[in-house]
Amino acid sequence: MRAAGAGPRVVSLVPSLTEAVAVSAPGVLVGATEWCTHPAGLDVARIGGTKNPDVAAITALRPDLVLANEEENRAPDLAALRAAGLDVLVTEIRTLDQGLRELERVLAACGAPRRPRWLTEAEAAWESVTPLEPAPDGRPPTAVVPIWRRPWMVLGSDTFAGDLLARLGVRNAYEDHPERYPRIPLDELRATAPDLLVLPDEPYRFTANDGPEAFPGTAAALVDGRLLTWYGPSLAEAPRALSWELTRALRAARR
Repeated sequence: MRAAGAGPRVVSLVPSLTEAVAVSAPGVLVGATEWCTHPAGLDVARIGGTKNPDVAAITALRPDLVLANEEENRAPDLAALRAAGLDVLVTEIRTLDQGLRELERVLAACGAPRRPRWLTEAEAAWESVTPLEPAPDGRPPTAVVPIWRRPWMVLGSDTFAGDLLARLGVRNAYEDHPERYPRIPLDELRATAPDLLVLPDEPYRFTANDGPEAFPGTAAALVDGRLLTWYGPSLAEAPRALSWELTRALRAARR
């Protein structure tokens, strides 16, 4: 239940921001997308998806602020919300540093009473991160990071997840590609001969039986997509958990 005088009425169109606001400014959220799965049990109106929000339903909630992201949400939807007279805060997050700054801005706009502890812990965790062991020839391990199959799509340049991997000491094989999420034929992906295949469980849900078999002989790390792509409370645990999974996969392949 929303308490009287609990601050601005906020609708979030971004799962990461939904979680950040819900745990840092309890009571201000009145609406979120169907994809906003954290925190568990969040009791707010559901207003469609990130790519197809219900503008009429959002407007009916009378929010003081709508939270969006330039990558997650479509410009026509944001324009429709503004045309309905709503205030829309659009974030741009393509690096960890950007993410931390934007989180500060969002939480301030939502009336968070203080800087949340998880944000301080996230900064400290990433400042002290230890890069992964280099490959036997001394270079950083190279990874291919699929985000979809049928067709295969991978992390390219200028992405938040790519920045996190770089901080962990992993070189994205397509970090210099002109596209952010290029479609690459499977034969070409295999030809890069990566040291590591990083398979998140979102947006495509890669599993032990769906993904690794396409790259026989390549070390495969199945990772929690929330740790790799979400900017919010998960950032505090992400460096430790991701390092452990990636290191385990590499060491298993080198035995």
